[in-house]
Amino acid sequence: MKPVMRSDVTRRIGHLRPVLRHVVTQLSIGLIAGIPAGLGGWAFLRLLDEVISLRSEHAPWLIWLLPIGGFGLVALYHHLGGRAARGAGLVIEQVHEPTEGIPRRMAPLILGSTLVAHAFGASVGREGTALQMSASLADHAARLLGIRGVQRRELLVASLAGGFGAVFGVPVAGAVFALEVQTVGRLQFEAVLACFTASFTGNAIVLWLGYHHHLHETVLARVDTWFALRVGIAAIAFGATAALFVWMAHRIKAVAGRIGYPPIRGFVGGGIMALAVAVIGTEYTSLSTPLADAALSGAGVASFAWLAKAALTALCLGTGIPGGEVTPLFVTGALLGAALAGPLGLPAATLAALGFVSVFAGASNTPIACTLMFAELFGSGAIVAAGISCAVAYVFSGHQGIYSTQRIAVRKHGVDR
Repeated sequence: MKPVMRSDVTRRIGHLRPVLRHVVTQLSIGLIAGIPAGLGGWAFLRLLDEVISLRSEHAPWLIWLLPIGGFGLVALYHHLGGRAARGAGLVIEQVHEPTEGIPRRMAPLILGSTLVAHAFGASVGREGTALQMSASLADHAARLLGIRGVQRRELLVASLAGGFGAVFGVPVAGAVFALEVQTVGRLQFEAVLACFTASFTGNAIVLWLGYHHHLHETVLARVDTWFALRVGIAAIAFGATAALFVWMAHRIKAVAGRIGYPPIRGFVGGGIMALAVAVIGTEYTSLSTPLADAALSGAGVASFAWLAKAALTALCLGTGIPGGEVTPLFVTGALLGAALAGPLGLPAATLAALGFVSVFAGASNTPIACTLMFAELFGSGAIVAAGISCAVAYVFSGHQGIYSTQRIAVRKHGVDR
């Protein structure tokens, strides 16, 4: 056997150094993004639970203060928000073209305004808060540590993973979401290790600090052709609902834009929602997770509930009331799945779980992340059905999504550009 010369060993070690340097850099970026994402996510989730609990005790009269709350929140962003008012869209834009950075004011603004919006019962979510807080904190850390160029971009991508994984308790889906959400139709793998590090770190911190997410188990091992066909039919409806939500939000924003002073838009939006809730019930306020829980447990839900939740969320966001779209889209999908289960002859709880992830898959253009999210939230027994449902919903939703600064991968001569 020929002995290995010292020069050969040195050469091999030399080849490994760039790889090891890259791994250490990616792990460091992931930790820098994941630690503040986890701490901020935990604080936000705990505060949000307290706010929702308080609002639930006083829901019948607090909702009537939503017009005033809407006016104040929109005024806050109009006069003090600056670029932070662009929300998650600004974060994704900075991922593509890092220029002026993420404003430091974004984190406290979105945290405080989301809590106030939920206190008054606005139908908004929590993902927008998590992503914006995480990105703002991570970009501030980048300034302090002198991180620039490609590494700063990777830090922003990792912050998306950390925020999403921490607030929803889905570390794998959180990492893939950050890689998938940047460009429609393409996964960006440059920051893959940083994203997984940030997402798992953020989620681990939330769990370590004592916050546990509520999970549902959906058991379904076998998917035959007839079952898959019916899931596909439901998924077409899920995709169409995602497109409908995006259209409603854009249309309401355009109509509200005719009102010259933005805070009045928030007042009008809050007033319309308060009147609507007085008619259909306070369960459509805030996150509406009890409605989703009912659908996911197989209990009967009103056939119009999915449309009411989608419309009220589009109303709030379209008139400028701050918050996210994701949890309301989860609820909308679960309610739609439960409503379609009877006509399609499918288990209500299973189709509700599929709708839970599929409407969001269509609205965010992230079918792979949402398939993985299904496995993390509901177990892997029905992951084949989830993959079918998310893929079909993505196709039938079109490329217009809730994140306006997403880029679309264009194929020319068989090559993505």
